[in-house]
Amino acid sequence: MSGALALTEPDILKMLAAKTHIGSENSDFQMLQYVYKRRIDGVHIINLKKTWEKLVLAARAIVAIENPSEVFAISTRQQGQRAVLKYSKYTGATPIAGRFTPGAFTNQIQAAFREPRLLVVADPLADHQSIVEASYVNIPVIAFCDVDSPLRYVDIAIPCNTKAPHSLGLMFWFLTREVLRLRAMISRDTPWEIMPDMFFYRAPEDVDKEEQAKQEALAAMPVRPIEADYSAPIAEDWSAEVAPTSWADEATDFAQAAPAAPAAPEQWSAEPVTDDWTAPATTPGTWGGQPEGGW
Repeated sequence: MSGALALTEPDILKMLAAKTHIGSENSDFQMLQYVYKRRIDGVHIINLKKTWEKLVLAARAIVAIENPSEVFAISTRQQGQRAVLKYSKYTGATPIAGRFTPGAFTNQIQAAFREPRLLVVADPLADHQSIVEASYVNIPVIAFCDVDSPLRYVDIAIPCNTKAPHSLGLMFWFLTREVLRLRAMISRDTPWEIMPDMFFYRAPEDVDKEEQAKQEALAAMPVRPIEADYSAPIAEDWSAEVAPTSWADEATDFAQAAPAAPAAPEQWSAEPVTDDWTAPATTPGTWGGQPEGGW
């Protein structure tokens, strides 16, 4: 293949690093056309040139679908679920990551019934149920196939290593990039900013180990005290002169600002207050101002 769709050297290096070219020891008779040679230990080597040609053909078939959500990406195995979700996120496809519900393409009564126009399958061996149901309703199937994968009911087979999680994630990354390029969403002149690592499967144990290593690294870091920078210039101008004030002026200001207290009303019925507290309150021989003998 020549021109803009040709396989470049950086892409070949990525495939070799992810072991995309290494197949299994067993082989299907229909997959022998994609095998380059067989090693002494019995492992088949996949022809990467034919892998790229089938990948470009699959991308052109996906772009031909008007509605991207009618393309379903399916992966039952855990190694391909992350790649399926990322592929669906960037291309607008509908993901089915996990167990496939039997009858989802044929039984119209159940709630999980769907009518896709194209299937992208991660592994024909693990996802055989969806491929068989797609054959009942004439849905074309694109599948990533290993050397020992059956090609029955598969319309476009992309030969690659489906056992290695990095290989499967890298192939979904290639397919996503090629679809976006054919849709003119990204340019061929500049590299895609999304890294292939985002499509790789990550075991929960590895994620926990990475989080634990980060916590230990943060705990081992020395705590440096915060030092104030006294050499920085002061924003306020302390050299400005302030007018002196006196306590008398402040007292005058408070007296003027305080409201005057209201005057107490006079009580005409009150008896005059005497200053002589030694005088008896009543005259002798009376009780409360009355004679001792009563009335």
